[in-house]
Amino acid sequence: MSKVLLFFLLTWLTGSPIVAILVLLVIFYALDRRFIGLTPNILKPLQRARKLSRLRQELRLSPHQNSSKLELARVLMERKQYVEAAELLEQVASVIDDSAEVRAELGLCRLKLGQLEPGEQLLLEAVEMNPRVKYGEPYLRLAEAWADQNPTKAIAYLEQFKEVNSSSCEAYYRLGQLYERLGRKEEARGAYRDAIELYRGLPKYKRRFERKWALLARFKQFS
Repeated sequence: MSKVLLFFLLTWLTGSPIVAILVLLVIFYALDRRFIGLTPNILKPLQRARKLSRLRQELRLSPHQNSSKLELARVLMERKQYVEAAELLEQVASVIDDSAEVRAELGLCRLKLGQLEPGEQLLLEAVEMNPRVKYGEPYLRLAEAWADQNPTKAIAYLEQFKEVNSSSCEAYYRLGQLYERLGRKEEARGAYRDAIELYRGLPKYKRRFERKWALLARFKQFS
């Protein structure tokens, strides 16, 4: 009801229902970006493009600067350009061979390129070097990668992720998805319920990052 009243108020103020709808969409988008995060950041592609251009220029001037290579590789991964990102990470890893983060990122590139076993090996090596590297994200990405081919292995990785990052609603949500694929509906509902209960117990500063997964889990409960 409040949305309908807001629409009529905006229509009266602007003199046009189309403009009122556009204003509502902007308001809802701003609220979602501030409090939930279901919609994409429309400015992010432009920000990435600028950063990409700057980093390429830096590397043209200093081809052996590993910090720029690493930063460029991360931007390329965000743009899903995993082949070039992997090449850069290989170069960095050949110089900095004791970095769990570099190894983990290279492993993720291998997974995204469909090289599951090499990617898995690199990510497990990264975890062995630092069990809390990227707050357990390697386990989460391994679970995603193996979800279709080996759901049982994927669930095992998600369980490990939960041990490292016990405040992740995303882990419980994805666990529910995997249980659904296996036809284990009761366990899936339990995982979604756990995601919601976990969210309720999180401190306020943490809820901003986990709200999306708690909402998706609630939608799954009603579907």
